[in-house]
Amino acid sequence: MTDALVLDGVSAARGGDVIWSEGTFTVACGAIVGVIGPNGSGKTTLLEMALGLLPVPSGSLTVLGEAPHRGNPRIGYVPQNYTADIGEAIRCRDLVTLGRTGTRWGLGGRSGADRAAVDTALTAVSALDVAGRRVSQLSGGQQQRVAIAQALVGDPDLLLLDEPLANLDVRNQHEIVELLRDLHAARSVTILVVVHDLNPLLSILDAAIYLLDGHAHYGAIGDVVDSELLTHLYDTPIKVVRTAQGDLFTRS
Repeated sequence: MTDALVLDGVSAARGGDVIWSEGTFTVACGAIVGVIGPNGSGKTTLLEMALGLLPVPSGSLTVLGEAPHRGNPRIGYVPQNYTADIGEAIRCRDLVTLGRTGTRWGLGGRSGADRAAVDTALTAVSALDVAGRRVSQLSGGQQQRVAIAQALVGDPDLLLLDEPLANLDVRNQHEIVELLRDLHAARSVTILVVVHDLNPLLSILDAAIYLLDGHAHYGAIGDVVDSELLTHLYDTPIKVVRTAQGDLFTRS
């Protein structure tokens, strides 16, 4: 398998209204790809189509060589603001277990292999020490680690993250980015991550999907981090700066 996503003339829509169209590109397996665009441009919609949660109105979309379908065990997903929907009482280990067992809830639904997989996922994100705590009691950075553990527990080939750095301070943003770097190196998982600010992720991104003027585009990160392109994308002046060490960052 060489391709994680293949789009051929794909459009995206919500409520019958087309959000973007003419998406024709390929995301190779093993890449780390940012998904960028202004609010309402259809970034989350792209992830939901890949998950089979929304239909593809036109064109052809394949995900890991298959048509999108709900519950694909080869995809791990961390949605935006997931903690708002899980209540106050659920503990970290139970939340990650749900990613492994699904509807097999309760003591009888957990095998030794399930428990081992949950421990492995929590260890991979350095969160085993909070396994017994309620998710609602954790810091934002800890919550994000547990959410990633839930997405990882099925050992996916593709990891989709929707705004994983939102509402985190600079230190926690850096730690989550380093975590993604380590997970990619250890597991060779393909990662698509929706972001508003590219800067924290620039050191690990290979490419970006950018939603511009109602169309979906794809390019190497060095081509996308361009003052003219980003200024057009966000409709505000964006400067691209390269440091003496060769690092890129953007500023408005």
